[in-house]
Amino acid sequence: MTRRLPPLNPLRAFEATARHGSLSKAAAELHVTHGAVSHQIKALEQSLGVKLFERIGSRLKLTPHGAELLPAVSGAFEGIAAAAARLTRPASSGALVVSCVPALLSLWLIPRLGSFTARYPDIRLKLLASNDARDIRQPDIDVCVHYGDGSWSDCWIRKWSGLELFPVISPTLANNRPIRSIRDLADHVLLHGDDGREWHTWLAAADALDLERVCRRHQFNDARLSIEAALHGHGVALGDTMTASRLLAMGQLIVPFGLSVPAVDDFYVICRNEMRSTPIVQLFVDWLFAEKAEADGRAEPVATRLSTRRKRPMLQLVAKSEEQSNDQFD
Repeated sequence: MTRRLPPLNPLRAFEATARHGSLSKAAAELHVTHGAVSHQIKALEQSLGVKLFERIGSRLKLTPHGAELLPAVSGAFEGIAAAAARLTRPASSGALVVSCVPALLSLWLIPRLGSFTARYPDIRLKLLASNDARDIRQPDIDVCVHYGDGSWSDCWIRKWSGLELFPVISPTLANNRPIRSIRDLADHVLLHGDDGREWHTWLAAADALDLERVCRRHQFNDARLSIEAALHGHGVALGDTMTASRLLAMGQLIVPFGLSVPAVDDFYVICRNEMRSTPIVQLFVDWLFAEKAEADGRAEPVATRLSTRRKRPMLQLVAKSEEQSNDQFD
């Protein structure tokens, strides 16, 4: 089916005049005469068979028909301009703006920035600590790495990673106030990086929901802050297989129990549909997935990592089979 579209020049004259509310200002922007703009608008009105402007004093005002047409015309021109800019955007140089979950940005992405910089030295990153879904629609944000249920609509989206949640504690606190069983959590402060649902899920899996009534708590508005509090020895936080892995590998945190639960949501890489084909966005997304695959290849299971690093029998895992397995390392 052939689409009948008005000619381009009259549409440009209409959009500029509507934006400025003035034939003279539109003419100056388009580098034509006042009369040429007036002629183009009249031609468009004749083509459509409707009146697009009415004059009120010295200013032009859109008619209802003009007001209905303007958003579509403006959106089309903006889309054309954005596409043209993407076509001329260099593949491996320039600026890229990334919105990323604060905990993931701080504990996973930033430690790996050297890898990206070494591979793409001419790409300048602007990293925003955010998990705000509104970032996906922002024209000045290129890519989002967000945590959620994947229900964002009208955008390009790909699952990047699932998560397992498990308690983490600083070695110093664990030595000063040992955790030999789940019941010992009652002597510790539970550090929440959310509204408490994640700890509730873990305690339910451990058959220890009654501890919610007796444990002291501190709540933070971001998981990164609860992990930082755990690093300082202020309590027991819930770590995950993405953000806590490096801290576990360095021995700054340890895992007192061999029980983990799946997180409710996952990490996703998201961008506006028109940005997915941009070369610089493709480079970053491909690097992100490759870096994760490499990290996954090096990773040890959490319980194994704990067991092989223990120097004396300080902690006791929940399951009997895990206790027996760990005895050979003690």
